[in-house]
Amino acid sequence: MADNKYNVEAAEILANEALHLPITEAVPIYEQLLTTYPTAAKFWKQYVEAQMAVNNDDATKQIFSRCLLNCLQIALWRCYIRFIRKVNEKKGVEGLEETRKAFEFMINYVGADIASGPVWMEYISFLKSLPAQTAHEETQRMTSVRRAYQRAIVIPTHHVEQLWKDYENFENSVSRALAKGLLSEYQPKFNSARAVYRELKKYVDEIDWNLLAVPPTGSYKEEQQWIAWRRLLAFEKGNPQRIDNASSNKRIVFTYEQCLMYLYHYPDIWYDYATWHAKSGSVESAVKVFQRALKALPDSEMLKYAYAELEESRGSIQAARRIYESLLGDGVNATALAHIQIAHNVFEAGLKRFMHEPGYILEYADFLSRLNDDRNIRALFERALNTLPPEESVEVWKRFTQFEQTYGDLVSMLKVEQRRKEALSRTGEEGALAMEGSLQDVVSRYSFMDLWPCSSNDLDHLARQEWLAKNMNKKPEKSSLPNLAALTDKGSSGFSTPYSLSNTVNPDITRMVIYDPGQKSGPGVVPNNAPSGVPAVTSSMSMSGAPLVSTGGTNTFDGILKAAPPALVAFIANLPAVEGPVPDADFVLSICLQSNIPTGQTVKPGVPPVQVAAGGSNREPTVSTKSRPALSGSSMRTSRDRQSGKRKDMERPDEDETTTVQSLPLPKDAFRIRQMQKARAGTTSQTGSASYGSAFSGEHSTSTT
Repeated sequence: MADNKYNVEAAEILANEALHLPITEAVPIYEQLLTTYPTAAKFWKQYVEAQMAVNNDDATKQIFSRCLLNCLQIALWRCYIRFIRKVNEKKGVEGLEETRKAFEFMINYVGADIASGPVWMEYISFLKSLPAQTAHEETQRMTSVRRAYQRAIVIPTHHVEQLWKDYENFENSVSRALAKGLLSEYQPKFNSARAVYRELKKYVDEIDWNLLAVPPTGSYKEEQQWIAWRRLLAFEKGNPQRIDNASSNKRIVFTYEQCLMYLYHYPDIWYDYATWHAKSGSVESAVKVFQRALKALPDSEMLKYAYAELEESRGSIQAARRIYESLLGDGVNATALAHIQIAHNVFEAGLKRFMHEPGYILEYADFLSRLNDDRNIRALFERALNTLPPEESVEVWKRFTQFEQTYGDLVSMLKVEQRRKEALSRTGEEGALAMEGSLQDVVSRYSFMDLWPCSSNDLDHLARQEWLAKNMNKKPEKSSLPNLAALTDKGSSGFSTPYSLSNTVNPDITRMVIYDPGQKSGPGVVPNNAPSGVPAVTSSMSMSGAPLVSTGGTNTFDGILKAAPPALVAFIANLPAVEGPVPDADFVLSICLQSNIPTGQTVKPGVPPVQVAAGGSNREPTVSTKSRPALSGSSMRTSRDRQSGKRKDMERPDEDETTTVQSLPLPKDAFRIRQMQKARAGTTSQTGSASYGSAFSGEHSTSTT
């Protein structure tokens, strides 16, 4: 027994050994057994019979007082009646009255047992044996016997048919005329009891009445017994006899008490028993059941919490406080759940003061959501929304809607959404469109974390449409255009997007240029003062044979090179990567003049392959409408190409190779005039500057003097 407290085989062996021991030696064994198995009726019966055998009446009475109310077993109670009749048999009329009271006491507790037939028969026999000195006493005796029969024949017991036959004989022996009326009145009740007995016997036969109460181990036999008792309880709760509520409840109580004799260590049975009492309107009985349960299972925190809830529900705050304090104990062994429950009570108490604070309501709702307390979350929202003014309830409504979208069904979800719109339509928060349905509501209902029932483009569109709907009556301003990411991050419908809108096109500020009033308007014209990376193209430049393309990727530029003339390709290949917003014109010209660029046309011998347009030409070069990325990948430059068509004075043989930039006449274009003036000013002084030689000589020299 020391190694395994609930060793049933060892307990049976000890009980058998105690039968052969003197009472003084047997008492400690019985006390040890009954401490471990306090509902073992067979051990109590054996113990009390041992005391009765030595005529120890006081000890016998004490034992009965300890066990009778917790062990509703017929054999134990019949032992009690034997003891009562024994001690009162020599007390005359007074003793008979004490015995009658003992029978009534027994019938009141175990008279509903399916095996209580012999108890009823013994009681009726006792009543018939009572002496009657006068006719009045005889009438009283017959009335008592009749009443006992009528009570017995409506109880579904193993002996219900035998009791009915005895009752028929009794009535016929008293008065046949009276018997006919009484028997016809009780015949239907007997028939109902007999029919219920046949059904009840099926459930009772599945129960092992010799089982000892041990903590659940999950064995197959234990589970089968648990199922059998559950079925029997459900059968009794169904009131198969269709008797009055008081009688039906009495049978249910009896069944629960019998069940706890065998499932004594099952907290769910205790809880069901207590809650059944509370639902039946007997809260005091429920409290007593919880108190008994905590004596049986003192370490069950589940039962303590349930008991505390019951005390709180009936307003017994001090009693509930004592239960919570017992959960906290000395603070060392207190569980986290105990502190959580205390926090729950603190939140609830704080509502009396902070019911008008939306932040407090939302924190309380978050706390309850972590406890999976859906019922109280809904109750909290309802209480708060009935108290808060509409203009302060926006966030509470939003959280309530999110809660129903996540945990509620379709009906409750739509109901809350409609109520929210009705409430907020009076505040201006939702505007005039508050009562209208929105596709965004559908998106919000069927989204979960980062999963959305639509594409990001659809979500952007809905967010913008919602913003436009709210601001349609406002004067539009360019600065008031919404940021789509901000719109969809937290819309008014109460949902938030955890992703970034990667498809949003933002302006590239690195390509911003200063407005040039001298620039000619037209497609493809980019100011010459563009920053690095932006092609500077003037209206006097053209790209012959190159298709019009945008500043796209490398693949697009490779396509341009394949379609460009060889001269243009060679020219582009010689362009350097120059940092800065505006390239130096002299440097660009010197690089172009030093490059050996093949031409696509036949020239006369002696004529240089590179020609510069004479200043007297009235024709202006055409503008190139396209740009291209630099080969180096760091910058882009404008390309110049020699016009392969006819040009005035192109093949003049008397062209001087020493002709400089300064000798060229100014072009008619104002911008080009400024560029040429800048180039001339740069060549007038060589001191402290770098010279790239004559623009037409092709020589490259550096002077630092």
